[in-house]
Amino acid sequence: MRNHTAVTTFILLGLTDDPQLQILLFIFLLITYMLSIIGNLIILVITLVDARLKTAMYYFLQNFSILEILFTSVAIPRFLYSITTGDQTITYYACAFQLFFVYQFGVTEFFLLATMSYDRYVAICKPLHYMTIMNPRVCRRLVSCCWVITLLVLIPLVSLVMGLEFCDNNALDHFSCDANALIMISCSDTQFLEKLIMICAAVILFATLLFVVWSYTCIIQTILRFPSAQQRKKAFSTCSSHMIVVSITYGSLIFIYVKPRAKDEMKINKGVTLFATSISPVINPFIYTLRNKQVIQALNDLINRLLLSRN
Repeated sequence: MRNHTAVTTFILLGLTDDPQLQILLFIFLLITYMLSIIGNLIILVITLVDARLKTAMYYFLQNFSILEILFTSVAIPRFLYSITTGDQTITYYACAFQLFFVYQFGVTEFFLLATMSYDRYVAICKPLHYMTIMNPRVCRRLVSCCWVITLLVLIPLVSLVMGLEFCDNNALDHFSCDANALIMISCSDTQFLEKLIMICAAVILFATLLFVVWSYTCIIQTILRFPSAQQRKKAFSTCSSHMIVVSITYGSLIFIYVKPRAKDEMKINKGVTLFATSISPVINPFIYTLRNKQVIQALNDLINRLLLSRN
């Protein structure tokens, strides 16, 4: 029988032990975190208050902004606290909480991006039926399904990860509680769990990605049949922001979970996870605002109203 102890705390090793690099990292993460919160809150506010942005596309964008705020807030503030205080410990239950919600918000984004691609498909390929198909009730159900499906997948997986045995090692080679880092220090037989995580990740990522690809294949075929170049340009512009966000989100997460195991796997994973949790939530609001004339106009109107109210 193995000797093992009931682990009550874990130690998060972070990204670096160099004090100077930690200062730079803290400043960088603090700035990106604040920008991501501000950027996504701006999108959330203008899509809620502007009557012109009450379509299904902006309803999904609201939910995407909420997910981005929650996703970055689960991991980054805790890491900033760790850098500031030097306290690298995290309790078992706090680790389970962080692990669950990082994956809950992250995986839900994939289903929501697939839903947003379906919205664009209906808008361009079936424009006369758009308001009927993408009515508010359908939109609410689609978003609810994104959350529920993710929940049903994650509950057993996270339970299995947190049910692992840990012997004399509780140091996680990561800046947040990560399934791969937990598996690496476990003294349980993790082969089945690793395969299960890999299969679930591959199914979710590739199934949603295939749906996105199918949607945009139909969209592009429809756009190319438009007689006017101006119509084609306008149609492409309504999809370009979503296509860029899809590329960034899928590219980073597929790289983490569906790649061959390598010697420096955890180092690469930490870097890509840092990008997904800190940089990507900053980039996405700017992509949606700078490439969307309606959002820019709504933002300008909101700023003008605020300035007039002060005068």
